[in-house]
Amino acid sequence: MLEFPVIDPIAVQIGPFAIRWYALAYLGGILLGWAYADRLVRKTALWPQGKAPGTPDQISDFITWVTLGIILGGRLGYVLFYNPGYYLFHPIETLYVWQGGMSFHGGLIGVALAILIFTRRNSISLGSFADLVASVVPIGLLFGRLANFINSELWGRVTTAPVGMIFPNGGPLPRHPSQLYEAGLEGLALLLLLFVVGQYTRALTRPWLITGLFGVGYGAARIFVEMFREPDAQIGFLMGGVTMGMALSLPLVLGGAGLIVMALRKPVA
Repeated sequence: MLEFPVIDPIAVQIGPFAIRWYALAYLGGILLGWAYADRLVRKTALWPQGKAPGTPDQISDFITWVTLGIILGGRLGYVLFYNPGYYLFHPIETLYVWQGGMSFHGGLIGVALAILIFTRRNSISLGSFADLVASVVPIGLLFGRLANFINSELWGRVTTAPVGMIFPNGGPLPRHPSQLYEAGLEGLALLLLLFVVGQYTRALTRPWLITGLFGVGYGAARIFVEMFREPDAQIGFLMGGVTMGMALSLPLVLGGAGLIVMALRKPVA
């Protein structure tokens, strides 16, 4: 059994004002994603006909849109997907984001809507801009899952494996550190995959290909890790041992596969 490295969830506190690692994870993911996206649009040779999907200034403008998409979509997704019964009778608490409760799939929907509106307003290629955003999303996933680990939340199922940890609020039995599994697969591994494919092949000249790879990669990784992650207490297992995370991730795998096939059928731009 591994020892859980207890880290104060509050990174900095000045009087009553506290900054949590969770908030810093969101901030760091957005800022590093911004820097990476800015670098990608400056490398025009990667894109169809040598034209990047937007300028550095447009990428800067999009940060506000994507931040709203992540926060609003993530919170509403949690409310609707994971705890609708509770918030039906406590609707005001939907606004209490500081109490926790964010959904990746809800945030993904929010970001997708932000992409759709932003590209239409700025006459930008939807497929290539989606590929740009998909390339940087794993950075946020990596930071977010590490913050989940620090917060001792979303831990895994009870295990006798040597990697088991006793989480401060996870009961007396050792559990899988599923947050680290997700950080490694959905974050680091997926980031490296999309980086290699995007930088060393002509993938970005085929709109929707990187987006499709992200959908398949994230969905498959999440479904795999859900086999080790403890289901949300208020939901438990769905039919046949399927979890909500699995159910929400399967459409990403299928949709991503469809985008890959569509992208590969089109000639290289």
